[in-house]
Amino acid sequence: MASVKEMDTYAKLWMRQAGGKLRESFETKLNIEEKSNPNDLVTNMDKAIERFFVDNITATFPGHRIFGEEGMGDDIKDLKGTVWIIDPIDGTLNFIHQQRNFAISLGVFQDGVGIIGMVYDVVHDELYHTVKGHGAFMNDQRLAPLNEGSVSKSILSINASWVTENRRIDPNLLAPLVRDVRGTRSYGSAALELAFVAAGRLDAYITMRLMPWDFAGGVLLIEEVGGEVSNIKGEELDFLLGGSLFVSKPGLHNEVFERYLSGIEKR
Repeated sequence: MASVKEMDTYAKLWMRQAGGKLRESFETKLNIEEKSNPNDLVTNMDKAIERFFVDNITATFPGHRIFGEEGMGDDIKDLKGTVWIIDPIDGTLNFIHQQRNFAISLGVFQDGVGIIGMVYDVVHDELYHTVKGHGAFMNDQRLAPLNEGSVSKSILSINASWVTENRRIDPNLLAPLVRDVRGTRSYGSAALELAFVAAGRLDAYITMRLMPWDFAGGVLLIEEVGGEVSNIKGEELDFLLGGSLFVSKPGLHNEVFERYLSGIEKR
């Protein structure tokens, strides 16, 4: 059986190699396709990077399973054994339009428990990584434990979609929170926003709709530095189906649920 150290070492190597391939692609013409709608795009590089991880993981760790956004891994119905959850490019729209503000996200789970989490900000060459119980890092710099926060002094990451008419939440619930925080941001990459919360660059991040590969790597970083992680109802995350997500510094969860989201289940 492969050791966690061995998996961590290979994962870091592959993340940086994959990042190099993405940087090289900036000089080439992308093949862009629509998936579920005109704003849900996939490129040849999304597929190539996922294939790169699938081929390397399969060759190095036979018996491990892979849960990837582009469907090149396994048909995952449970998290038994060792499962690698991968998003080859989180923030594909940014990758296409900006050539920045995107990341590679990777989480390794053993029997449903996250043991390795990584988010690679490719353009800035910042690899956020953790092995459960051993601290979280940005490259070689250890991330400090998060201090308690309060709404009035917080920078909240939230997409404007969730404070306008939408099908997933009453915008009147979140609009007062947006008004009361110190400021808001939206980067267009859940993986990066999670890494930024872990690093203390953001204080909280709320979104209504993510898939497991969007957050599997990032939430492990946040938990490792003492942050709080749940869905929008305060429940545990679903690493098979995904859903809503609320991550924050310590203390913010209670304040937000008590002052802004106490009626969410009634709506």
